[in-house]
Amino acid sequence: MIRAENLGKRYRRGALEQPEDALRHVLDRLVRAPLAVFRQQKQETFWALEDVSLEVKEGEVLGLIGRNGAGKTTLLKILSRITRPTKGWAEIRGKVRSLLEVGTGFHGELTGRENTYFAGSILGMRKQEIDRKLDDIVAFAELEKFIDTPVKHYSSGMYVRLAFAVAAHLEPEILLVDEVLAVGDIAFQKKCMGKMGDVAKHGRTIVLVSHQMNQMRRLCQRVAWIDDGHIRMNGPTHEVVSAYESAMARGERDGNDGKTEERRARAKGRFLRWEILEPRGVDPHVLTTLGPVTVSFVVELAETIRRGDHGVALFNSDRQLIWAHAAHNLELETGIHVLSHTFPMLPLRPGAYQWQVTIWEDSEQLDHWDALPELNVATEIHQHYLDAWNGILNIPAQFAVH
Repeated sequence: MIRAENLGKRYRRGALEQPEDALRHVLDRLVRAPLAVFRQQKQETFWALEDVSLEVKEGEVLGLIGRNGAGKTTLLKILSRITRPTKGWAEIRGKVRSLLEVGTGFHGELTGRENTYFAGSILGMRKQEIDRKLDDIVAFAELEKFIDTPVKHYSSGMYVRLAFAVAAHLEPEILLVDEVLAVGDIAFQKKCMGKMGDVAKHGRTIVLVSHQMNQMRRLCQRVAWIDDGHIRMNGPTHEVVSAYESAMARGERDGNDGKTEERRARAKGRFLRWEILEPRGVDPHVLTTLGPVTVSFVVELAETIRRGDHGVALFNSDRQLIWAHAAHNLELETGIHVLSHTFPMLPLRPGAYQWQVTIWEDSEQLDHWDALPELNVATEIHQHYLDAWNGILNIPAQFAVH
């Protein structure tokens, strides 16, 4: 339904000069200091989006995540035909409805009812079709008393409720939704999430931007992580979202994924690496199941240990201790050993975690390692739909009414 190739959008920083003065001033500066003009032109432009290529299939729900200013909204504006790309192209096959920001898509002088018919006509719907859906739209938006009021008098919350209700009920083939839903109250956000789930089940194509990672996990089959105008990662929702959360937890800013670390050699022993032994996946540091799970730590010993201790602890991104264990009275010969821990279940909330491991002989600590790469939990989420009510554990439970 959507195909984009090498999309790029370049903007100019700062205010532009008046058109009648611009050419005269540029020529004057060019004569006086040509190199300065060149540098200024170079500094005044930046790429909000660069070399972005993606495809969205019919009936797919694609999530776009990334820091503020990464380029997510710019991409949606290009797909919505609001903004023309500087380079590249995008092909859209189907009727598109966009929810990008409060104030977009409605005419302020028209009433809520008139704007509903106006939006439907843009999508190619006949009046009779809109008539059949009008009551559902008004009820969903909870605007029965204000549907005949010009929308310029609506609050931002009222505006968003009507805009979403129209977009969801008039059944466009492609729905583009930005973080605009964050304007609504919690109850309405919940209703919107449920409605978008229903829309997706009926084969509509959705591209969604949100900073609520639980929304992404629940609604999206696939997520693209946009970073500094580029697609940094594109793949299954749980893996991409967990990788993004891991990077944000580290306070990452330079694009380094943190998977390498220089560690000084220890005289008697040191940890070399860690991995998930079972279940085996494409990435040995990404957990995609609740259990059973076997994790191993490889340690190299330069001398034999007769009275050794091995400690292991697991911390979340807030440095809360999740679990710890110690093994005592170990006898280990010189060489490489694999220290493994098997969990019948590891019901961790999706996100980034870090192992801390130690090896001792008597009271002497041979090595202490905050293991890298981090453990990336990318399991299905079994939590409350609101991030604020997500606990540390991710425990599946069956609900029934008797």
